[in-house]
Amino acid sequence: MSQFFYIHQDNPQARLIGQAVDILRKGCVIVYPTDSGYALGCMLEDKHSMERICRIRQLDSNHNFTLMCRDLSELSTYAHVDNAAFRLIKNNTPGNYTFILKATKEVPRRLMNEKRKTIGLRVPSNPIALALLAELNEPMMSTTLMLPGNAFAESDPEEIRDTLSKHVDLIINGGYLGQQPTTVIDLTEESPVVVREGAGDPTPFL
Repeated sequence: MSQFFYIHQDNPQARLIGQAVDILRKGCVIVYPTDSGYALGCMLEDKHSMERICRIRQLDSNHNFTLMCRDLSELSTYAHVDNAAFRLIKNNTPGNYTFILKATKEVPRRLMNEKRKTIGLRVPSNPIALALLAELNEPMMSTTLMLPGNAFAESDPEEIRDTLSKHVDLIINGGYLGQQPTTVIDLTEESPVVVREGAGDPTPFL
Protein backbone atom coordinates (compact mmCIF):
# COMPACT_ATOMS: atom_id res chain seq x y z
CA MET A 1 0.00 0.00 0.00
CA SER A 2 1.23 3.45 -0.84
CA GLN A 3 1.79 6.27 1.58
CA PHE A 4 -0.52 9.28 1.29
CA PHE A 5 0.72 12.79 2.10
CA TYR A 6 -1.47 15.87 2.41
CA ILE A 7 0.77 18.74 1.25
CA HIS A 8 -0.35 22.37 1.23
CA GLN A 9 -1.01 23.60 -2.31
CA ASP A 10 0.59 27.02 -1.84
CA ASN A 11 3.01 26.54 1.06
CA PRO A 12 4.36 22.97 0.88
CA GLN A 13 5.58 21.67 4.24
CA ALA A 14 9.36 21.25 4.04
CA ARG A 15 9.29 18.14 6.26
CA LEU A 16 6.86 16.31 3.96
CA ILE A 17 8.71 17.43 0.83
CA GLY A 18 11.91 16.02 2.33
CA GLN A 19 10.19 12.73 3.13
CA ALA A 20 8.76 12.53 -0.40
CA VAL A 21 12.20 13.02 -1.95
CA ASP A 22 13.68 10.38 0.38
CA ILE A 23 11.03 7.97 -0.94
CA LEU A 24 11.93 8.90 -4.54
CA ARG A 25 15.63 8.29 -3.93
CA LYS A 26 14.90 4.79 -2.62
CA GLY A 27 13.81 3.78 -6.12
CA CYS A 28 10.11 4.42 -5.70
CA VAL A 29 7.28 5.70 -7.90
CA ILE A 30 5.28 8.71 -6.73
CA VAL A 31 2.11 10.49 -7.80
CA TYR A 32 2.42 14.26 -7.45
CA PRO A 33 0.52 17.39 -8.53
CA THR A 34 1.56 19.60 -11.43
CA ASP A 35 -0.05 22.64 -13.02
CA SER A 36 -1.98 20.34 -15.37
CA GLY A 37 -3.28 17.41 -13.39
CA TYR A 38 -1.40 14.71 -11.50
CA ALA A 39 1.74 13.00 -12.79
CA LEU A 40 3.82 9.90 -12.12
CA GLY A 41 7.45 10.46 -11.24
CA CYS A 42 10.67 8.61 -10.42
CA MET A 43 14.42 9.16 -10.43
CA LEU A 44 16.03 9.79 -13.81
CA GLU A 45 18.40 6.80 -13.60
CA ASP A 46 15.87 4.36 -12.12
CA LYS A 47 15.10 1.78 -14.80
CA HIS A 48 12.92 -0.42 -12.59
CA SER A 49 10.65 2.45 -11.54
CA MET A 50 10.33 3.61 -15.14
CA GLU A 51 9.20 0.10 -16.12
CA ARG A 52 6.58 0.22 -13.35
CA ILE A 53 5.29 3.54 -14.73
CA CYS A 54 5.13 2.03 -18.22
CA ARG A 55 3.00 -0.83 -16.89
CA ILE A 56 0.63 1.54 -15.07
CA ARG A 57 0.10 3.63 -18.20
CA GLN A 58 0.62 0.80 -20.74
CA LEU A 59 3.22 2.85 -22.66
CA ASP A 60 5.30 1.71 -25.62
CA SER A 61 8.79 2.69 -26.80
CA ASN A 62 7.48 5.60 -28.89
CA HIS A 63 6.27 7.52 -25.84
CA ASN A 64 8.06 10.78 -25.09
CA PHE A 65 8.91 10.77 -21.40
CA THR A 66 9.33 14.16 -19.76
CA LEU A 67 12.14 15.50 -17.64
CA MET A 68 10.51 17.78 -15.08
CA CYS A 69 13.00 20.61 -14.48
CA ARG A 70 13.00 23.27 -11.75
CA ASP A 71 14.20 25.97 -14.17
CA LEU A 72 15.78 26.52 -17.58
CA SER A 73 19.34 26.16 -16.27
CA GLU A 74 18.98 22.37 -16.62
CA LEU A 75 17.77 22.54 -20.21
CA SER A 76 21.05 22.51 -22.12
CA THR A 77 22.38 19.56 -20.13
CA TYR A 78 19.66 17.25 -21.40
CA ALA A 79 18.53 18.74 -24.74
CA HIS A 80 19.93 20.39 -27.84
CA VAL A 81 18.32 23.84 -27.97
CA ASP A 82 19.00 26.53 -30.56
CA ASN A 83 18.51 30.22 -29.82
CA ALA A 84 15.06 30.47 -31.41
CA ALA A 85 13.75 27.44 -29.49
CA PHE A 86 15.26 28.72 -26.24
CA ARG A 87 13.50 32.06 -26.61
CA LEU A 88 10.16 30.34 -27.19
CA ILE A 89 10.65 28.12 -24.15
CA LYS A 90 11.82 31.00 -21.95
CA ASN A 91 8.83 33.15 -22.91
CA ASN A 92 6.37 30.37 -22.02
CA THR A 93 7.77 28.85 -18.83
CA PRO A 94 6.95 27.99 -16.20
CA GLY A 95 3.61 26.81 -17.46
CA ASN A 96 1.39 24.16 -18.98
CA TYR A 97 3.72 23.11 -21.79
CA THR A 98 5.90 20.12 -22.57
CA PHE A 99 8.61 20.76 -25.17
CA ILE A 100 9.89 17.95 -27.39
CA LEU A 101 13.61 18.40 -28.07
CA LYS A 102 16.55 16.37 -29.36
CA ALA A 103 18.11 14.64 -26.37
CA THR A 104 21.78 14.87 -25.38
CA LYS A 105 23.90 11.93 -24.25
CA GLU A 106 23.07 12.84 -20.64
CA VAL A 107 19.59 11.37 -21.13
CA PRO A 108 19.40 7.58 -20.61
CA ARG A 109 18.51 5.96 -23.95
CA ARG A 110 15.48 4.20 -22.48
CA LEU A 111 13.85 7.59 -21.79
CA MET A 112 14.19 8.79 -25.39
CA ASN A 113 11.70 8.27 -28.16
CA GLU A 114 13.23 5.15 -29.75
CA LYS A 115 13.10 6.37 -33.36
CA ARG A 116 13.66 10.11 -33.02
CA LYS A 117 15.99 10.24 -29.97
CA THR A 118 13.89 13.01 -28.46
CA ILE A 119 12.88 13.85 -24.91
CA GLY A 120 10.16 16.02 -23.41
CA LEU A 121 11.14 18.81 -21.03
CA ARG A 122 9.00 21.09 -18.93
CA VAL A 123 9.23 23.59 -16.08
CA PRO A 124 6.11 23.44 -13.88
CA SER A 125 4.59 26.32 -11.92
CA ASN A 126 2.91 24.14 -9.26
CA PRO A 127 4.49 24.99 -5.85
CA ILE A 128 4.57 21.34 -4.72
CA ALA A 129 6.25 20.16 -7.93
CA LEU A 130 8.81 22.98 -7.69
CA ALA A 131 9.52 22.20 -4.04
CA LEU A 132 10.12 18.52 -4.87
CA LEU A 133 12.52 19.45 -7.69
CA ALA A 134 14.40 21.95 -5.52
CA GLU A 135 14.87 19.33 -2.80
CA LEU A 136 15.79 16.64 -5.32
CA ASN A 137 18.35 18.97 -6.97
CA GLU A 138 18.00 17.28 -10.37
CA PRO A 139 15.26 16.69 -12.94
CA MET A 140 12.63 14.03 -12.28
CA MET A 141 11.50 11.53 -14.88
CA SER A 142 7.79 12.14 -15.29
CA THR A 143 4.70 11.44 -17.31
CA THR A 144 1.14 12.71 -16.99
CA LEU A 145 -1.08 10.37 -15.01
CA MET A 146 -3.51 9.38 -17.75
CA LEU A 147 -4.80 5.86 -17.13
CA PRO A 148 -5.29 3.50 -20.10
CA GLY A 149 -8.36 4.46 -22.12
CA ASN A 150 -8.64 7.94 -20.58
CA ALA A 151 -8.12 11.16 -22.52
CA PHE A 152 -7.67 13.36 -19.44
CA ALA A 153 -5.14 13.64 -16.64
CA GLU A 154 -6.22 12.31 -13.27
CA SER A 155 -7.32 15.22 -11.08
CA ASP A 156 -8.79 13.78 -7.86
CA PRO A 157 -6.19 12.45 -5.36
CA GLU A 158 -8.77 10.39 -3.48
CA GLU A 159 -9.78 8.58 -6.69
CA ILE A 160 -6.10 8.07 -7.52
CA ARG A 161 -5.67 6.51 -4.08
CA ASP A 162 -8.54 4.09 -4.73
CA THR A 163 -7.11 3.10 -8.12
CA LEU A 164 -3.34 3.08 -7.65
CA SER A 165 -2.59 2.59 -3.95
CA LYS A 166 -1.22 -0.91 -4.66
CA HIS A 167 0.83 0.20 -7.67
CA VAL A 168 2.78 3.25 -6.46
CA ASP A 169 4.75 4.03 -3.29
CA LEU A 170 3.53 7.55 -2.51
CA ILE A 171 0.53 9.66 -3.49
CA ILE A 172 0.76 13.37 -2.72
CA ASN A 173 -2.60 15.03 -2.20
CA GLY A 174 -2.15 18.57 -3.45
CA GLY A 175 -5.84 19.26 -3.90
CA TYR A 176 -8.26 18.74 -6.75
CA LEU A 177 -6.66 19.84 -10.04
CA GLY A 178 -7.75 20.53 -13.61
CA GLN A 179 -7.92 17.53 -15.91
CA GLN A 180 -6.24 18.90 -19.00
CA PRO A 181 -2.71 17.60 -19.68
CA THR A 182 0.01 19.91 -20.94
CA THR A 183 0.10 21.30 -24.44
CA VAL A 184 2.94 19.48 -26.25
CA ILE A 185 5.16 21.48 -28.60
CA ASP A 186 7.73 19.81 -30.88
CA LEU A 187 10.75 22.09 -31.30
CA THR A 188 13.01 19.66 -33.18
CA GLU A 189 12.42 21.23 -36.61
CA GLU A 190 12.72 24.79 -37.94
CA SER A 191 9.12 25.65 -37.05
CA PRO A 192 7.27 24.63 -33.87
CA VAL A 193 4.64 21.89 -34.21
CA VAL A 194 1.72 21.63 -31.78
CA VAL A 195 1.54 17.87 -31.11
CA ARG A 196 -1.23 18.02 -28.50
CA GLU A 197 -3.44 20.87 -27.40
CA GLY A 198 -4.01 20.91 -23.65
CA ALA A 199 -3.92 23.37 -20.78
CA GLY A 200 -1.37 25.69 -22.38
CA ASP A 201 -2.44 28.23 -25.02
CA PRO A 202 -0.97 27.02 -28.36
CA THR A 203 -1.17 30.48 -29.96
CA PRO A 204 2.51 31.49 -29.34
CA PHE A 205 3.62 28.47 -31.36
CA LEU A 206 1.33 28.75 -34.38
